[in-house]
Amino acid sequence: MKGFLEYVPGDSLLHRLNPVVKLIGAILFAVACFCTSNLVFLACMLALALAMSASCGMLRATTGLMKAVFVFSLLLAIIQILFTPSGNVLVQLPWGYIGTGSLLAALTTVIRLEAAAIPLFLTFYVTKISDMTNAAVKVLHVPYKYAFTFSSTVHFIPVFLNDMSNIMEAQTARGVEFDQGSILKKIGLMVPLCVPLLVSSVRKTNSAAIAAEVRGFNLRTRESGYKQYPFAARDFLALGLVVALLVCAICLSVLL
Repeated sequence: MKGFLEYVPGDSLLHRLNPVVKLIGAILFAVACFCTSNLVFLACMLALALAMSASCGMLRATTGLMKAVFVFSLLLAIIQILFTPSGNVLVQLPWGYIGTGSLLAALTTVIRLEAAAIPLFLTFYVTKISDMTNAAVKVLHVPYKYAFTFSSTVHFIPVFLNDMSNIMEAQTARGVEFDQGSILKKIGLMVPLCVPLLVSSVRKTNSAAIAAEVRGFNLRTRESGYKQYPFAARDFLALGLVVALLVCAICLSVLL
């Protein structure tokens, strides 16, 4: 997945929001999705998430993300359908039954995970990881070591994906066919690739650690960053909207 979690420059409203607001807003948005099982509300949340994605020109990347989340959520949905019987009986099974409530719960799970994932991943596409880290340190008073660990983890994800792609291309040039055979065979072909990837990751991690030490990593404090992250009116409005959505989700879960 080329460009995964990499910042995409732009001038949309989401791009201009304070990094702290985007991070907290995405978390509260996801929490709101998990606070209620109201299918209509979750569908509206998904539509809102897609609208935010379209507003910053990230609809294509969001579609790819939704496909990946759908595969994972579909597995959970199948487990729910088979092992959590509820509602009217549709199909009788040796260990239970598939009911209308099971199908409704499975559909709710899929929509909930899709709606919750989009803002979280969208935050990384519209925010520089350096701004997110520095804003968390200066505004939220997060210890710099923790913020640096988080940013390094996100930074190395596309790097490792790129390394894996290069290793697979090299093996393909040597005659290895990754797109042939059964799933078990493909897994067997992928296992040996973990060794060179592990060696490459250890080297990159060691180089990054040395570079951080040379640049005075242990001397870094909250006041070391020169860039300020003031809040504007649009930041308070965006945060207020997300809080309102969270309150609505909680109210729905209590009333229904």
